Amino acid sequence: MSVDSEVMDTKAVFAAVYDVCEENAAFFSSSPKGSAGGAVRRLVDAMRTIQEHARNLEPVVSGFAAIYHHFDFDPHIPANGYRSLVKVVRCCLLHIVHKGRYISSSRRSIFFRVAHNASEMEAYSNALCQLRALLYLAQRLLHDNSHGNLFFQEENGLNQSFIREYASMHKGCFYGRCLGFQFTPSIRPHLQTMAIGLVSFSENYRKHQSGLDEAGGTAPYGVAASSLFTSGKYAIDPELRGAEYERITQNLDVHFWKSFWNITETEILASLASMTSVQVKVNRMLLVPGVAFDLPLVADPKVSVTIAPPTAHIGPAPIQMRLISYELREGQDSEELLAMCRSEGGSMSLSLGLKTKRSPPSPWLLVHYHGGGFVAQTSKSHEPYLKSWSQDLNVPILSVDYSLAPEAPFPRALEECFYAYCWALKNSHLLGWTGERVCLAGDSAGGNLCVTVSMRAACHGVRLPDGLVAAYPATLLTAYASPSRLLTLMDPLLPFSVLSRCLNAYAGVEPNPEKQVEKVSTLSMVRRDTALLLRDFRQGASNWIQSLLDQHRPTANAASLLPAACWRLWALLRRPLTLVMSSLHSPSSASSSDAVRKSVSEATLSSPHSDPPVPPKEPSDFSARKDSLKSRTCQDLGTHLNSTHTAPLLSECTPEDVSFFLPPPPDASTSSALSSMAIPPPGGSEEGSENPCEFPVGFEPLRSEQLADIPPQDSPIVKNPYMSPLLAPDSMLQALPPVHIVACALDPILDDSVMFAKRLRSVERPVTLCIVDDLPHGFLSLSQLSRETREATNICVERIREVFQGKDATAPPLPTNGHRKLERTNAVPADLLQNDQDIAQDGADHGGVFGGQTIPEEGAGLTGEGEKMAEGEGPAGLVAASNLGDTKEIGA
Repeated sequence: MSVDSEVMDTKAVFAAVYDVCEENAAFFSSSPKGSAGGAVRRLVDAMRTIQEHARNLEPVVSGFAAIYHHFDFDPHIPANGYRSLVKVVRCCLLHIVHKGRYISSSRRSIFFRVAHNASEMEAYSNALCQLRALLYLAQRLLHDNSHGNLFFQEENGLNQSFIREYASMHKGCFYGRCLGFQFTPSIRPHLQTMAIGLVSFSENYRKHQSGLDEAGGTAPYGVAASSLFTSGKYAIDPELRGAEYERITQNLDVHFWKSFWNITETEILASLASMTSVQVKVNRMLLVPGVAFDLPLVADPKVSVTIAPPTAHIGPAPIQMRLISYELREGQDSEELLAMCRSEGGSMSLSLGLKTKRSPPSPWLLVHYHGGGFVAQTSKSHEPYLKSWSQDLNVPILSVDYSLAPEAPFPRALEECFYAYCWALKNSHLLGWTGERVCLAGDSAGGNLCVTVSMRAACHGVRLPDGLVAAYPATLLTAYASPSRLLTLMDPLLPFSVLSRCLNAYAGVEPNPEKQVEKVSTLSMVRRDTALLLRDFRQGASNWIQSLLDQHRPTANAASLLPAACWRLWALLRRPLTLVMSSLHSPSSASSSDAVRKSVSEATLSSPHSDPPVPPKEPSDFSARKDSLKSRTCQDLGTHLNSTHTAPLLSECTPEDVSFFLPPPPDASTSSALSSMAIPPPGGSEEGSENPCEFPVGFEPLRSEQLADIPPQDSPIVKNPYMSPLLAPDSMLQALPPVHIVACALDPILDDSVMFAKRLRSVERPVTLCIVDDLPHGFLSLSQLSRETREATNICVERIREVFQGKDATAPPLPTNGHRKLERTNAVPADLLQNDQDIAQDGADHGGVFGGQTIPEEGAGLTGEGEKMAEGEGPAGLVAASNLGDTKEIGA
């Protein structure tokens, strides 16, 4: 769509808003008030307020529509945070038009509920007010950022302003009646269910200060039932739900979110998901012992490099992985592999009592890293779509259950994921894989680990994966402001305060130790360590006894579990001492914890296996690389023990050394257009002011009753390229394999994907970027819930297939089979100004999430209830392109 047509469509949308609000306001102003006089006044006031916000928003939205294409990855890939903000505003306006037209057609009915519709319009009026504030902040980003850059790279200034505004701005309107209005209609009921479940779970969490499994001695199922019974009030009262949701996102710590996100791994929900997912022949949990081994160097296969087991923070321990295979392949039932298997308490997916036909090894292997904000979930949560992938691609999948923060912060997860990847290369015969082609895949935090594992593989000189597929990856773990991150104000799955807590936990920043929740969770950690200690001793002893009875059975698992049990014992004994010492040194507890957690563990730095050992015959090149590996992989930020390397340390790399990809300077006309939209801080917001004003005179967004508790991100480790690959120097990015990114247009971390793709293109690395419309962050975990999420999931499958088939990432993708053609729907139809003849009845929508109505999306027009889209169209839009600009729509 051309810029002129987008501006014209924007004018049509605003004209429709003015007309419907003016017509309804005039009708209710002149009608007799009666017993509903208060509700009528509320409805008229809401209509007038919407008109006022719309008049102030129209020039801003039109201005962004004229310039936001300058920030796209490619002319054929219309996606960046500025576009997303405008899209959300337009979507909100279309909902207002739809609701206003329903009021116009139903207001004379005896069943018309004035109070309910007044509440609906007030909710969207509040949402429009907050969106207006976000667009003003986006204009500040345009003013303060360099051309083409989506992130503000300074520590203070605008970043602090964004955090300050987020902490005080009202957010409950986006979690009540307007919950998920920006997403496709099929996903909104599921978001409403999750929101109700979240606030009900938080009520239980406050009572017991714990999760479902540790709720004050109460049986888990009883606590779950209690949460279920208390959910009714939040289902029928959207205002109460929104207020409670806002309170939760602003104040509860990362342990709450870890507990809530892990609900999907409870026995009941996991069993339900397993029954509805694809049935596979192999689904085994592996406990791989942490033993060093050698891999050949790619540059010289005669020389090997030692892959050391992970040791950061919690010491040596087995690495958990899940092997999934739709078919039983040779090696997957070997005694060596079975010695590493552990039972999950249920029935085994592989029965050795039956004679199962064994297929030959697959030429392909998929190594998967799950998402969860680095703090929650395991492969069990992602098992449904992984089983489907194994069937569709006919490949074995190795999903890594890496250790989670805050108990195991950076770089523990990276160490375990890299070790698991190298172990797969070494033991292909156990996985039903020939060793030919391997692909890394992950979503969100897992997408970050895909990139950083590849960077570390290049640093070690071992074989790189043939490609990686990252779904909505987090590539910048700093608190830098960007237009898409402004969406965290309204996103129900990624609020900024929650995102900040997860990133701080991964960075190793300790939460406040004086909170009662933290005290209880510390005791829970002691109980957990005790259980793990007993488990390791029991399993190690069992395997040792079995090895005595069967001399041919491998004993590596027993030998590795006993040292792991010793480490568990040390961790168990050390924690009470830590509590005592922290109480004795309470005034400096925060600084001391930062000093401990700001770098990797001392064991990592002093371990003889921290770096790949160098053969004495090759001391020159590889020696220099070996000496710098410690700093390049595990940044100590000030203390590199026994470091004699000559290569520059990452701790010496300042933000000025690593800049984002910047396009050529704009021409005069582009500069003029950008300058007209980029506004400096309003008067009275001079630098150094205690409470600077961020908005035009006369406007103030709605404020929350309680400020959000957002811990400052003061750990410099977040700038480590192995934590924020967007900040990696060009030399590290040039070593990456072909990268395929699948991102969401409405994702708060969309700009991470766009800027990372730009950086890869700037260093001439093969990269593709796919944008999926109208779906939230985390759609892979929702793949079973709607047609749109299944279609988007199929995009990831096709990208993985391209890696396996050896297709160049710079070539246009072939049409895919298995899902309908996906098209973008940016155009607003010409009949937008016409009144709909088939407006559906509003129905008893007590929950306030449209109760089955098909609310139009951007460009979908204004359709009534039950009206379906034409075949071949869909609310999810996808465009794919390469770094050379070749494009082709995905679909058949």
